[in-house]
Amino acid sequence: MYAPSSKVWSAVAIRPVLRMGDPRLWERARDVVDFDTPALRGLLSDMEDTMRHFEGVGLAAPQIGVGLRVVIFGFEASKRYPDAESVPRTVLINPTLTALSEETQEGWEGCLSVPGLRGVVSRWQQLRYQGFDQFGRPIDRTVNGFHARVVQHECDHLDGVLYPMRMTDFRRFGFTDVLFPQLDSNAE
Repeated sequence: MYAPSSKVWSAVAIRPVLRMGDPRLWERARDVVDFDTPALRGLLSDMEDTMRHFEGVGLAAPQIGVGLRVVIFGFEASKRYPDAESVPRTVLINPTLTALSEETQEGWEGCLSVPGLRGVVSRWQQLRYQGFDQFGRPIDRTVNGFHARVVQHECDHLDGVLYPMRMTDFRRFGFTDVLFPQLDSNAE
């Protein structure tokens, strides 16, 4: 089971983010069976601290080396995606995604596990996601646009999928500072 990092001297615990090439990122994560435990609270705290530190819009537990089906996401405004609408802060555990139509939309994505790069990925435009919050309460939402994209991206990590694996045109894949010089290339 997961043991949260030590917080003896600091209230913030920033975990190392695994980068593409680490074999742990290709594994399918396990379901969470116990909710509202000290270990789960510690994991979520570490994930939130890590996501904020790296200015991410989402993070999956496997990205910090924890093979559990846990994702967090949400933001009011993002330097990395300045034109994106806000997404409510969410803890989503043991998620299932259901496309509500065959309509897809292409969009640029980046990833904390693929730092410094961006690529265009096609995702379902509208979907329903279900799962549980940290207390085991059900979550059932219908979303579209960037919110739907973020959920799909983060949930892919739970099945060992990184966004470059979904790309079809590598001419639209490159370094953030080259593609988007107006953005801070260090923030992925």
